[in-house]
Amino acid sequence: MDIEKNYLKWCDRANGDPDLAEELLGMAGQMEKIEDAFYRELEFGTGGLRGVIGAGTNRMNIYTVGRASQGLANYVIGQFPPEARRIAIAYDSRIKSDLFARTAAGVFAANGIEVMLYPELKPTPCLSYAVRRLSCAAGVVITASHNPASYNGYKVYGEDGCQITKAAAKAILAEINRLDIFDDVSSMSYEAGIASGKIQMIPDEVLTDFLEAVKAESVLGDAPADKDAAIIYSPLNGTGLVPVMRILRETGFTNITVVSEQEKPDGLFPTCPYPNPEIREAMELGIRYAKEKQAELLLATDPDCDRVGIAVRDENGEYVLLSGNETGMLLLDYICQRRTATGTMPEDPVMMKTIVSIDMAERIAAHYGVRTVNVLTGFKYIGEQIGMLEKQGKQDAFIMGFEESYGYLAGTYVRDKDGVNASFLIAEMFAYYKAKGMTLLERLNMLYREYGVCLNTQHSYNFDGSAGFERMQRIMDGFRNCTGKIGSFSVAEVLDYSQGLDNLPKSNVLKFRLDGNCSLVVRPSGTEPKLKCYLSISASDRAAAEAAETLLAAVVEEIIQRAE
Repeated sequence: MDIEKNYLKWCDRANGDPDLAEELLGMAGQMEKIEDAFYRELEFGTGGLRGVIGAGTNRMNIYTVGRASQGLANYVIGQFPPEARRIAIAYDSRIKSDLFARTAAGVFAANGIEVMLYPELKPTPCLSYAVRRLSCAAGVVITASHNPASYNGYKVYGEDGCQITKAAAKAILAEINRLDIFDDVSSMSYEAGIASGKIQMIPDEVLTDFLEAVKAESVLGDAPADKDAAIIYSPLNGTGLVPVMRILRETGFTNITVVSEQEKPDGLFPTCPYPNPEIREAMELGIRYAKEKQAELLLATDPDCDRVGIAVRDENGEYVLLSGNETGMLLLDYICQRRTATGTMPEDPVMMKTIVSIDMAERIAAHYGVRTVNVLTGFKYIGEQIGMLEKQGKQDAFIMGFEESYGYLAGTYVRDKDGVNASFLIAEMFAYYKAKGMTLLERLNMLYREYGVCLNTQHSYNFDGSAGFERMQRIMDGFRNCTGKIGSFSVAEVLDYSQGLDNLPKSNVLKFRLDGNCSLVVRPSGTEPKLKCYLSISASDRAAAEAAETLLAAVVEEIIQRAE
């Protein structure tokens, strides 16, 4: 790629957004900035596009969005008959999300594809729902999830409401690669699309139907629940406010306080530069509110409201952030417990989780007679498994899916993690135990006493550039040679997913099942130059688990260091 030539071409032709023209002019003579903006094209994969907002081929802007949309349009035209060519679009609160949504809509409309667009920002799971509800060939949501404010993204969904597979992403990418970013993209103005009827608004009833589907996942039955207990909620300046508050109010929760500074949509995320409910910094303001209101539960959804984090008050009045694994286990236990009590447990019930999520969940599931299906990292694989059950006429067997990165789903009305659903079920679970005089922490400790303490940790190692990539491959080869022991831990079984185990796609992932209900998962990240190691340690108490985790982490470090 001729970087300077490409830059000059953009200076001449990228005049559709005044912000880009100004940024390009400001780059003049600054070769380092020009190179960073133009040295590559944003990579399109199963997660679509994601990158920093700005001018250039390596940025999120109306031209990279337009080109991706043209590629998707070509794919849909090639795969679907004219009457089925319909695409749903949603967008979040991020900078230029609404502009990018309108840009995509204009491209699809110009290609003769019917566009169904949410009239205002909506959570990602609402997009998954709309694709299925409106019989669309595909869906697009403009979001960068929990990335910093400078980012935006473009996620693509298939007709099943699930994020696209590798095969679909490869086919769409092939279409994108044929296109000149300026000359080969058909488009009409958003206004012309509306006037012609080619762009239509998704009616309000679709959101109402979505919320009714979420309500149907209640497992409370006629059990007592303290729905007057104080709850703090933060949408982290994202999309969750309307659907989460509606679902909680409509199901009888009366004492909810919203964190006012994080209530309204704001793509700058002024109170938490990294709007991720996994980290305490993003939760601090909510915790302050919880202390003031003496609330025992804080809920926070990420900007596109597909994930939720929680904090709970302990016996000393301090607030503890529960991990995604801990919340997942609590939900699994609660759902199984209540379904058993209400006689709604299906025949051959199934729980799904990613292979890096906590192993203890399998023991909880087994206790209730629930089968566990483990999938590769990424909720789309859970969505695919639900689709397989549907084809067998067994989709009601699915009772819950979760991943350690704070994604949860009960029900099959969508095929992605759902922060609205999770917020509702967490609040219901909290109210149920509150009526019994029990906190979520107390219930979690009961699970640890029953099944043994399980400690899950993640260790990441950075390896930049091509040399780093090659080193990661050597490290994976080194781990593949660990068949009998890893340090003092005996290896009971090695699962090499590069062979395509359990009908899952081939992936460069290793899972070692170790004696004593312990495990180690090693995988290169699919989106970053990192090697990720997930340690799951079971022991009689937390001190023993922490000691064993330290030992295993040191062995992992040693194996990595040897692969020079």
